[in-house]
Amino acid sequence: MKMRRLGLCCFLLALMIALPFAVFARDIAPVVSRDWLEKNLNNSNLIVVDIRKVEEYKEGNIPNSINVFYGSWAIKKKGLDNELPEDDDLFDVIGSAGIKAGSHVVVVGKTDTAPDLVNMTRVAWTLIYAGIENVAVLDGGFNKWKDDKKTLSTEVVKPKSGEYKGKVNKALFATKEYVVSKIGKANIIDTRMPDFFFGASKLDIVEKAGHIKGAVSLPSPWIFAKDGTFKNKEDLGAMAAGVIGKDTSKETIIYCDTGRLCSGWWFVLREILGYKDVKAYDGSMQDFAKDPNAPVVKYSWQ
Repeated sequence: MKMRRLGLCCFLLALMIALPFAVFARDIAPVVSRDWLEKNLNNSNLIVVDIRKVEEYKEGNIPNSINVFYGSWAIKKKGLDNELPEDDDLFDVIGSAGIKAGSHVVVVGKTDTAPDLVNMTRVAWTLIYAGIENVAVLDGGFNKWKDDKKTLSTEVVKPKSGEYKGKVNKALFATKEYVVSKIGKANIIDTRMPDFFFGASKLDIVEKAGHIKGAVSLPSPWIFAKDGTFKNKEDLGAMAAGVIGKDTSKETIIYCDTGRLCSGWWFVLREILGYKDVKAYDGSMQDFAKDPNAPVVKYSWQ
């Protein structure tokens, strides 16, 4: 009897330790097809969030979708671009969109450029961070919906706003200090294109060229096919395993220039491939390179 109790205690302790990093079971797939969305548009628990500009939304949108522009989800804060809003402000955005903790949310955006593609995953990351687990993105975005000649509407839908009281998941978020403490211990992934990783190019908003010491290169634009849809799960899994291995329990930290591009691989690793402990460094290189003591490596793949 004592051995059984001891075994049960050990099991419960292991479960408590694992819970902060658990990927909870989904009720909807992380990436949904146009056909799936078309069949589920009248589901009262489904909220389709169009993150394009309001004028684009008014010209034509998915029936029953609501418009909450990307800039509501990622703001400029303390000199940094694409930052999370303060928790209270984020909860206000979610509540005003009529989203509840148990809602099924599908994020829809454009696929014209690489930033457009990851705007959808960035908003999905933000919602999941805020406690909404059943968040999906529309495969191919609005572009493919239109190309497939699916039904379009010009109606501006007013959401049934309410108060959202969630709990943010800090396990999905990394600061500069945390990243530095994990160099050589966690997988650190630079999701920019190779010339930025190598240090041959940089954005004007980033003070130093190069990458965080110990990081590996896995560009987010490679997630997508030419038509803006996601590559198949097998190819995405092979890409990830080839760079960081198949250990889905090892901690992984992802970054880019401003925290937007890296959301693509965050979403793929955690929501599609099942890596359990994946954090996004929101400030990314725009924040990291400001610190003269932060270790930045240039002209090296190591």
